[in-house]
Amino acid sequence: MGPAAPGPDGVGVPAGFVTALAATDTPEGWRARKRDGGVVLEVPCGGVVAGGLSMPHSPRWYRDRLWVLESGTGGLGFVDRTEGRYRSAAELPGFTRGLDFCGDFAFVGLSQVRESAVFGGVPVAERAQQERCCGVWVVDLTTGRTAAFLRFEGAVQEVFGVRVLPGLRFPELVSDDPGLLAGTYDLPSSALGDVPPGLRHGGAAT
Repeated sequence: MGPAAPGPDGVGVPAGFVTALAATDTPEGWRARKRDGGVVLEVPCGGVVAGGLSMPHSPRWYRDRLWVLESGTGGLGFVDRTEGRYRSAAELPGFTRGLDFCGDFAFVGLSQVRESAVFGGVPVAERAQQERCCGVWVVDLTTGRTAAFLRFEGAVQEVFGVRVLPGLRFPELVSDDPGLLAGTYDLPSSALGDVPPGLRHGGAAT
């Protein structure tokens, strides 16, 4: 089973591929193999597409390539299906998890990784704490270099998913907090004409 048909800009849902932290059927058996036991599997047949990976995540089909994050090394790469191996495209300063694309750029989520038994023993956790970042990194697919990044500091230490929203400048999450919803409103830009110039901010009043 191959990848799903690509959507806008060539991104497809990875319906034909999944990752596993290890090829094992023992409860928590992946823990002993987290440094190099990760695999990319083709479904539903279960065949191994690539192995020897450190905690792989986020398989994505983009521009005729199967991209995957080798999270335990902080890597972004793709699977060479002819040779059945992972090829690194970039190494980033954090635990890579969450991947999307837009044009020539990959948007990769980075987690600082907690000091815990879950991450102990993987290469990225062996870096100094100050060398591990949390945020979203933008990688130029043509060069493998970092084009931009957004670093989270303070309480935010983990990113679980990344999604590009083309054409949106100020997206918001819908909250189920009644008090917050009651105090949230939006005015059309035409209403700015009624706002004194000194009180205007940006392109809309909220």
